[in-house]
Amino acid sequence: MPPRIPLPLLNSGGGRAAVTCEYRCGNACSHEAPNPSANEYLGDIVTNVINRRNALKAGAVVTFAASGVVGVGGSAAADDQRGGRGTPGLNFERVQPNTLDAVVVPKGYEQAVVIRWGDAVLPGAPKFNFTEQSAAAQEKQFGFNCDFAALLPTNGGNQLLVTNHEYTSESFMFKDYSSANPTAEQVKIGWAAHGLSVVEVEQVRGSGRLKPVIGPQNRRITMTTPFKITGPAAGSDLLKTSVDPTGTVALGTLNNCAGGVTPWGTILSGEENFNQYWANAGQTAEPIKSRAARYGITSGTTSRKWERFDKRFDMVQEPNEVNRFGYVIELDPHDPDSTPVKHTALGRFKHECANIRVARDGRVVAYSGDDERFEYLYKFVSKNKMRKGNSRSARRYNMTLLDEGTLYVAKFTGDSPPSEIDGTGKLPSDKRFDGSGEWIPLASGNRSFVPGMTAEEVYVFTRLAGDKVGATKMDRPEDVQASPKTGKVYVALSNNVERGVTPGKESATEPNPRNNNKHGQVLELTEHDPLSLRFEWWLFLVCGDPNDPSTYFAGFPKDQVSPISSPDNVAFDQYGNLWISTDSANALGINDGLYGVPVDGPERGNLKLFLTVPRGAETCGPIVQERLITVCVQHPGELDGHSANNPASHWPDGGDSQPRPSVVAVWKPGRHGPMKIGS
Repeated sequence: MPPRIPLPLLNSGGGRAAVTCEYRCGNACSHEAPNPSANEYLGDIVTNVINRRNALKAGAVVTFAASGVVGVGGSAAADDQRGGRGTPGLNFERVQPNTLDAVVVPKGYEQAVVIRWGDAVLPGAPKFNFTEQSAAAQEKQFGFNCDFAALLPTNGGNQLLVTNHEYTSESFMFKDYSSANPTAEQVKIGWAAHGLSVVEVEQVRGSGRLKPVIGPQNRRITMTTPFKITGPAAGSDLLKTSVDPTGTVALGTLNNCAGGVTPWGTILSGEENFNQYWANAGQTAEPIKSRAARYGITSGTTSRKWERFDKRFDMVQEPNEVNRFGYVIELDPHDPDSTPVKHTALGRFKHECANIRVARDGRVVAYSGDDERFEYLYKFVSKNKMRKGNSRSARRYNMTLLDEGTLYVAKFTGDSPPSEIDGTGKLPSDKRFDGSGEWIPLASGNRSFVPGMTAEEVYVFTRLAGDKVGATKMDRPEDVQASPKTGKVYVALSNNVERGVTPGKESATEPNPRNNNKHGQVLELTEHDPLSLRFEWWLFLVCGDPNDPSTYFAGFPKDQVSPISSPDNVAFDQYGNLWISTDSANALGINDGLYGVPVDGPERGNLKLFLTVPRGAETCGPIVQERLITVCVQHPGELDGHSANNPASHWPDGGDSQPRPSVVAVWKPGRHGPMKIGS
């Protein structure tokens, strides 16, 4: 094992940079979590710090495994001779934790940028010019801060790359940006930089490199794109505005975080931290004010000041406009003329994602987490059955499945005595954090199961419904995915530094066994059938530095695993291995990354770091194919004390360039083309 080299912290506070908190979630973590209910929580404590080393030259292409830059844990090339060599899909030399300004991949792998912020998506898009941006150009270019991504086949043999654009970071987009007085053009550029992109890509022969194509299905979804509001709350008085008195058509989507690909080939995308875009909730009357507070909506002016340029972002003038955001949206990327929809039946909250399982009888089940401290995990079961086939008519029909059904919220129970859960992460006497749980119904169609709330109120103010039925408060439920091999459901719980620390907030319980939870955990949930209303659960990973006694890696020897903090997105490969991308790994003083881990067999829990992203960046939207992996590199260089006037990163273009969020492809080259990942 090479010697550990101390790596200085990326920021003094650990976790996400304050500037990222400002733009991504409206400083949610600097305010008390907006859940005041007395429901039981799930919790955690953690570790200390460490690490860092001087960065390589900005924008460098780096392959890096056992060269000795190690900050935490005990991962080294020598470990790979034992741990993971026999696991199909994970036979690579793990990357060492680092703080380089580069994407770092395993020895023997290659990488290339697929598309970056400002690259052309639609015909007529001008070449990106950082100092001469315009809203008209951005509407035709790849948006900012890519998050979820999917690759879908086309009839012509290429693929469609569909990508979310979660949020904009204006001080990193414009030099000399004034947060107090943004210009109208800067605001309109921000509107255009949100949403989604659909881009045709072709694979370069003999390589894993993906090349964007200006194809007929290319599309940009922005803050001015019409959406059809569907489901049981469509047309509700709670959704009507002066511009849309029908309550059925919304303009735009924003803060789109994770998502999923449906079995019928469409894209689901979660509207997450929408609350930060609306102003003056504190000047509204009850019950509007208290409902807004439950969603953490800004009481005064917003950081971007959009309310100055469009009255719909001012809750005094348009109190219902905000109720039209916070949903799962569905887009048919195969039809560039189709109208995307917002599904009210899946509830309104800070959706991290929505991912689908199909039950034996053909009904579909969607899982989604509400990504905030002390919020809930949800499940939706459709009333109708999926229609098979890939035709346009089948997609049109299947896109209605998420409009009728039953919405549930999760309640967890631990099986160990409370006295054995002391907040330190120490395992209870049965050597597992585990238990059982139930799905509590909230509403079905026009019927509410929540006392004192109508069905429309349940769908529009879903957090309040979860409060009333006693749902279990979680440590930021992020992405949720079911294993295609076993059917077990995996939930990324990112972190919660308020647990057991903030007065009035409950301390650790068995599902979240640490107070001051900086590093998060991954929960494994077993349902005997996707339609079941009961489940069993246990913690698969309790994240952090493997040297920290509070961490747990499914019982695998901790001296052989990679350190990990703040699990965010999850995906599965063809072998059933779980892949995890992270957000805020700098709580450990290291860059965020993408990890692979077996979920069964003798290597279960042997977590291996596959790649890391540049300093200040977050790893998002992993796609794991047989011979290709892609990740979205979000907000590179977004560190406190930096801006477009003083960039902390020059990735991906190097030199003195500005950092640009991008999609990156990684592959293992072979004589006749890319080899299987992890072979």
